[in-house]
Amino acid sequence: MREPDAVFWTFVFPIILAAGLGLAFRQRGPDRAHVGVIAEHSSPLTESLSGDSSIIVQSLGDSAGALALRTGKVALLVMPTAKPDSVRYVYDPARSDAVTARLLVDRALQAGAGRTNPVRTTDSFVTEAGSRYIDFLVPGLLGMNLMGASIWGLGFAIVTARSKKLLKRLMATPMSRAQYLLSFLISRLVFLVFEVITLLGFGHYVFGVPLRGSLITLALIAIVSAVSFGGLGLLTASRAKTIEAAQGIMNFVMMPMWILSGVFFSAANFPDAIQPVIRLLPLTAVNDALRANMLEGASLAAVSPQLLIIAAWGVLTFFAALKLFRWR
Repeated sequence: MREPDAVFWTFVFPIILAAGLGLAFRQRGPDRAHVGVIAEHSSPLTESLSGDSSIIVQSLGDSAGALALRTGKVALLVMPTAKPDSVRYVYDPARSDAVTARLLVDRALQAGAGRTNPVRTTDSFVTEAGSRYIDFLVPGLLGMNLMGASIWGLGFAIVTARSKKLLKRLMATPMSRAQYLLSFLISRLVFLVFEVITLLGFGHYVFGVPLRGSLITLALIAIVSAVSFGGLGLLTASRAKTIEAAQGIMNFVMMPMWILSGVFFSAANFPDAIQPVIRLLPLTAVNDALRANMLEGASLAAVSPQLLIIAAWGVLTFFAALKLFRWR
């Protein structure tokens, strides 16, 4: 409590982030396609498309339509042609919303012209916790928080003590470097309980994020992850003499994992060529294990490959930190 900034970043910030993103990406109906029809006034095309609730239609002139398409105000332009019963679609095929708008507009126009569907279809709607963005987000935020609290909390404490020349006094004590570094890893587990309960409790009781797997397995994942990231924190602080240097090293270590490891969006969005590298990152393994346990109810055996990756990072970084660590 003597460090309120640490309390804020460890406990309050993840909850604010989860609440903000959870509300922003809450379950809603599909977005309506914004479409421009090249016509100065109401036309049969506009009237035909206005009857479809999935489309928002605007009547535009040639120059206004081109500007609206160029600035992203509409996803698609519908232009009548000289031939009767013929239209031209103008859109950017690289935009997914434009391709969707083209399909919706074409469906509406063809149905208005009398086309019927040869196959009868019915819809069954299912809404289940576990498929929402907030369900994907909370395990990622927990993994990010485990990494940030471990690396920043341990790293800054050691570098601060070194910069104040407090570590020099410990050289005269019987305590070894291994005992000193292990004490940080053990202390990390004390605060781990509060971090995990705070974030998961908020996600579960406020947004209904499921906890389908064993809580024992979930606790084991969190413990192994905290210790592993603690090893990374010790490694980043093993030689740094100033807070500025430590901060640069920590950001260099964590920034790629924030981007690549699937905290806010799926890591599958990246090219296949770098997927093997992404899968070996500790935060990727942590996020995959947390999501498998919480959302799919995966057993300990099912997440054991991820746990092996996490543990390997912890062992390697701890011994590397032990080798490189200096009291001053």
